Parts: sequence; C-alpha cells; structure tokens
Amino acid sequence: MSEYSYLGYGNGNGHGGRTAPGPAMEGSWYVRRGRIDRRTYWLHYALPLWAASVAAIWADLALGTAFYRTSYESYGYYSYSTGTSFAGGLFTLLVTFALFAPSISAAVTRLHDTGRSGWFLLWGLVPIAGPIVLFVVVGCLPGEPGRNQYDGAAYPGRREPQLATW
Repeated sequence: MSEYSYLGYGNGNGHGGRTAPGPAMEGSWYVRRGRIDRRTYWLHYALPLWAASVAAIWADLALGTAFYRTSYESYGYYSYSTGTSFAGGLFTLLVTFALFAPSISAAVTRLHDTGRSGWFLLWGLVPIAGPIVLFVVVGCLPGEPGRNQYDGAAYPGRREPQLATW
C-alpha cells in the first residue's frame, strides 16, 4: 500500500493509479492506522492544521470574539511597558476541538513510521524540552526503511457492516 492510499492514490499493487476511496474514507482527514512519511505529514496534516488555526485566530480578531487584554504601565517620565495577551475566542475554540483528533492521529501514524509507539506523544507534557523533542521526532526524522511493527493497511478497504452484539 502507498502512503497516499487513504487519499485514494495508489491501489496497493505497486502500479499506482487513482482508485475510488471507500465510503468510510472518502474526504477523511483521520488516519486510523499505518504509517505516513514526512512529506505527507507536512503537506496533508501539519501545514493545513496550522493554516486552519491561523484562520480561526484571524476570524476571532476580525469579528471581535477574541479574548485579549492589553496593559500599559508607566514607571516615570521615560520608562513604560506595554503588553498584550491573547487567549483565543469562539472560532479558535471550535477549530481546536474539531482538529484535535486529526492532529493526534497524524502524529501517531508519523511516530509509527519512525518505529515509536503513540505513547511517545506524552513527551509533549514535559515543559520546554517535550515540544522540541516531538517536533524533531515527528516532523524532522526520517521513517524506518522497510517494514516495521506498525505496518498495516493504510487503506483497510471496504468492510461489511456488522450487527452490534450486546
């Protein structure tokens, strides 16, 4: 399977070609399994997610729904300081909730490409060093050549509906 199989590119037989995506994956940004390379991660996940976040912040600021505070302090005739803090707004909150699962999913599949478990994302909780480690590992390191323990069908194909058993 190609790393672009979930987008409908490549039919898994090594000859490429565009195939019709299955109904479960059509228009899906949510990768459930497999591996993705650095190029796919940056072009199909990281940059679009970043652009959506910037657009949401811009919309909040333009529509006046952003929560921000400005301060001005004077310490005498020649000394003063100003500051602005931004805490987001309604659009930023909605985009954050909408893009949370796809961003985690993309990071986990990228970690799988480097041979690491999804639990490696817990490095993000370590102050200062954690986000730097994740940026380097997820965004910059090449994937493992060949197969690894996380290889799976990036495009599982059509599954027959199953009845729920309670």
